[in-house]
Amino acid sequence: MLGVFSSSIVSPPDELVAAGSRTPSPKIKAEALVKRFVQNNLSAVSMQIGDHVQFAYTHCNESAVLPRSFAVKDDIFCLFEGSLDNLGSLRQQYGLAKSANEVMLVIEAYKALRDRAPYPPNHVVGHLEGNFTFIVFDKSTSTLFVATDQVGKVPLYWGITADGYVAFANDADLLKGACGKSLASFPQGCFYSTAVGELRSYENPKNKITAVPATEEEIWGAKYMVEGSAAVLAATK
Repeated sequence: MLGVFSSSIVSPPDELVAAGSRTPSPKIKAEALVKRFVQNNLSAVSMQIGDHVQFAYTHCNESAVLPRSFAVKDDIFCLFEGSLDNLGSLRQQYGLAKSANEVMLVIEAYKALRDRAPYPPNHVVGHLEGNFTFIVFDKSTSTLFVATDQVGKVPLYWGITADGYVAFANDADLLKGACGKSLASFPQGCFYSTAVGELRSYENPKNKITAVPATEEEIWGAKYMVEGSAAVLAATK
């Protein structure tokens, strides 16, 4: 799955900008990235959301136990990959029908976060149990919300394209070819919200997240880690 956002929606992370400057490497523009995704994936679906956002996804080669799904409701667009172990109890919590799947649950959870402010974002994501990653874009407020589970079984990567768009994808090779060294693994157990304005750990939301330069032999330009945690929250090559 792929989500691409212009700088009018999300500012390119300084750490990824710096990583790309340290080690210049070939990049392509956001439009070419989406075209490459569609060309390389059978039955891929892509969509333009307003002037500044593009989504794309495919069910090709997806895991039977960690499927991908897409939904839109009330101008809230969501790409979801994975599964929730507590989906049943969450359906009851949010008043959803038994037929509601994970992607619809995430949309309802986001709506609760948006409409019941102040409602801590880490509480919304912290209630989700399972292996997952998701990208939510609220067109009505131009808000982006991205999160991954604490184990990181469903990978997610982010990078910066040649024209300054921020791209999120579950395919590292796809972004490597588009973003060069302006690329990193999205840290597990974390969320990024343009409403909050920064990357945060939902287990330790007050702990600062810092990025360190990756070594030359790695495909990443940077690695993110939560201060106070012994584990580096990034996948390695």
